[in-house]
Amino acid sequence: MTGTVVVLGIFAADLAFTAPRLPRLGETLAARGFALGPGGKGSNQAVAAARSGARVRLVSRIGEDAFGAMARDLWSAEGIDIAHVRAGGAPTGAAFIFLEAGTGQNAIIVESGAAGLLSAADIEAAEAAFRGADIFLTQLEQPVEAAIRGLEMARRHGLRTILNPAPAGPVPDAAWCLCDVVTPNESEAAALTGIPVTDAASARAAGEALLARGVGCAVVTLGAEGVLVCEAGAATMIPAVRAGPVVDTTGAGDAFAGAFAAALAEGRPTLEAARFGCAVAGLAVTRPGAALSVPRRDEVAGFLA
Repeated sequence: MTGTVVVLGIFAADLAFTAPRLPRLGETLAARGFALGPGGKGSNQAVAAARSGARVRLVSRIGEDAFGAMARDLWSAEGIDIAHVRAGGAPTGAAFIFLEAGTGQNAIIVESGAAGLLSAADIEAAEAAFRGADIFLTQLEQPVEAAIRGLEMARRHGLRTILNPAPAGPVPDAAWCLCDVVTPNESEAAALTGIPVTDAASARAAGEALLARGVGCAVVTLGAEGVLVCEAGAATMIPAVRAGPVVDTTGAGDAFAGAFAAALAEGRPTLEAARFGCAVAGLAVTRPGAALSVPRRDEVAGFLA
């Protein structure tokens, strides 16, 4: 059984530099490696959902430039429906990614570019994308007003909704009740709730704080520890999947989110979908890149077997 996932989010060209540390202000460091590839949380998650077996419809904006052409080539190769991707108005987004040599840990600065112009009107214009779909997934790299209208549109058409609140920012209180699932990482959960998240116990406290705001389910991702699924009256720890040496963690959260959405779209229970998402993320971090590091469904199935 295959489900349909609607993704609202941005594409950004990832410019990734590997170095032993970040430079101080006024300092120039020699990098130990550089790569240019496709990124942006919405696009990464759309690719992850498609590679996990879902039909994917993307709502976004890109520029009419070389990075925009990179985006179209990627989406075409992955079979993603881009009938509701607009072009023009500003350059395509881009991201600076610092990768710490030896650990693969990252720090990122992103500029949304044309996707920063996404508005509630764009969501209304893309209403056809929501018809007959199963899951709506969005983040906060595009304006929050667009994300909220997307959540409202999804509810109008009976889709289950997922908010990946990244990067963490102000979310109107009324928006939380539109979220069937939220998937923050440790820092995002802390920023949203004011509760420092350092372990499973504090993750549960943050998750329960989100449930109290009207969220149906909070899935707090805890990096190498796994994810904590927090639902009314229960919290379940899903351990991370270790598939080999960690090379690059840049796309791990997006790999999880897209795979999790795809699994829910085909009708899997929440805990089973979270386990599948952990397997996809565990494989993704063993190779460089964001979108292009995501394994395909048959590879995941072989690994789990």
